[in-house]
Amino acid sequence: MRLLLTNDDGITAPGLRALLGVARQLGQVRVVAPTKCCSSCGHQVTTTQPVQVHEHAADELAVEGWPADCVRVALRGLEIPTDWVLSGINAGGNLGADVYLSGTVAAAREAVLLGRPAIALSQYKRREMDFDWEQSARWVLPILRELTSRAWQPGTLWNVNLPHLPSGSPMPAVVYCELDPHPLPVRYTREGNSFRYNGDYHGRPRHADSDVAVCMGGQIAVTLLRLR
Repeated sequence: MRLLLTNDDGITAPGLRALLGVARQLGQVRVVAPTKCCSSCGHQVTTTQPVQVHEHAADELAVEGWPADCVRVALRGLEIPTDWVLSGINAGGNLGADVYLSGTVAAAREAVLLGRPAIALSQYKRREMDFDWEQSARWVLPILRELTSRAWQPGTLWNVNLPHLPSGSPMPAVVYCELDPHPLPVRYTREGNSFRYNGDYHGRPRHADSDVAVCMGGQIAVTLLRLR
């Protein structure tokens, strides 16, 4: 397979490095990722000024732009031959309403809009624990083998969210589930003329069989997102 990798945490992010190690076991890999972190940027694109691209390493390009810019430049500017686009592994979950804010998911969505199958991958984080990217990579490999072996349905992308379990945990069950429809809890604390976001991400409402409940309950949530 010819795999294009990107993310929204920046080209040096440990989640992308973990995904790169996995992708090299699956096929030929090119990386086109943002120069810096642009988490929660959504589906922004650059259209009114040139997009600067720099060589970061062999087969790796850093883009001064958004995640969706990276996919556009790779597929339409550089015309990199690509069978699948992989976006992630994001440092934090992209569950339910998160998919509308996420640059990780936006990059995968842009790939689908441009006619390529794509998978967004994210690692949910509990407050009291650090990331274990080696463990995340071990869990992602069989999932990617399974999803990339399936016939792609145009207009769809896969959204994968890993639970945050202690290091050394066995691979959790993989659950195919729907996107939770609940909005994020949005609250603010007033500080003079400023308002500081104070939402409760972990305490958000959820359906028992949705991606939010599955992932936060300790299983791997795999959701098919449809653009039409």
